[in-house]
Amino acid sequence: MAAEQSVQAPATPSGDSRIHNIGYRSYDGPRLGRSYARMSLYSQSLRGAYGLGRSAKSKVLPMLLFVVMCVPAAIMVAVAVATKAKELPLDYTRYAIVMQAVISLYVASQAPQSVSRDLRFKTVPLYFSRPIETGDYVRAKYAALASALFILTAAPLLVLYVGALLAELDFTDQTKGFAQGLVSVALLSLLFAGIGLVIASVTPRRGFGIAAVIAVLTISYGAVSTLQAIADVQGSGDAGILIGLFSPITLIDGVQSAYLGATSAFPGGVGPDRTEGILFVLVTLGLIVGSHALLMRRYKKVGL
Repeated sequence: MAAEQSVQAPATPSGDSRIHNIGYRSYDGPRLGRSYARMSLYSQSLRGAYGLGRSAKSKVLPMLLFVVMCVPAAIMVAVAVATKAKELPLDYTRYAIVMQAVISLYVASQAPQSVSRDLRFKTVPLYFSRPIETGDYVRAKYAALASALFILTAAPLLVLYVGALLAELDFTDQTKGFAQGLVSVALLSLLFAGIGLVIASVTPRRGFGIAAVIAVLTISYGAVSTLQAIADVQGSGDAGILIGLFSPITLIDGVQSAYLGATSAFPGGVGPDRTEGILFVLVTLGLIVGSHALLMRRYKKVGL
């Protein structure tokens, strides 16, 4: 007789342990990759700089500052059209210099909003867990704030330009002045965005970041203006020009007065010539590049 084969019953799980199929599936959709993540971070940061996609309270200050920047331009246009003036009351290149307090306040409020919350809630490592690197994060944040500043400073220039054409001022002169103004505010946006982000990235506390940015931008301008006035009284015009290298707004003033045909806000209306202007350009570009380098160094440590 053949040996009887016994069939072993399957083992039953002990206790209450069970294996359940809960329907997890691997992702088979499109992989958008690193460039899409970088662009998304840029667009969300730019929207956040004007409170879009955030609470109504977050929209109040940036929108108010935007209106404050544009209202004087609209008034100037109205006056020019009503009086049939031959030129605008203020040059395109001078507008940002006159409104520098509003620009500084905007940088002080939005630079910490862009980076301080990520530091405070320790979400930066989460960004780097995705297909995005330190350089992507830094460039996206830098480009977003610089773009927001360019919108803030270029919008009133556009109002002036359209108003000048409506007032039938010379098309060639107005177009040239408008282009020079755009170059000036583009450089200003890169410089102020870099300085603001570097300062804000030091502390996770938004309030400390706001105070620090305001202090750096306003105190430097006040100190430089005071020293320039003293140098002008003492007849040391060359020293007064070089002192202008130590404030962001006077740096932009020096560059545009040397190369963009702007009237300088330096004491006596005498800004750097083309030779001295080279130094202003080099210092400005050095600060922009240096700000990017400092941000890269900072976020390599934060992302660990």
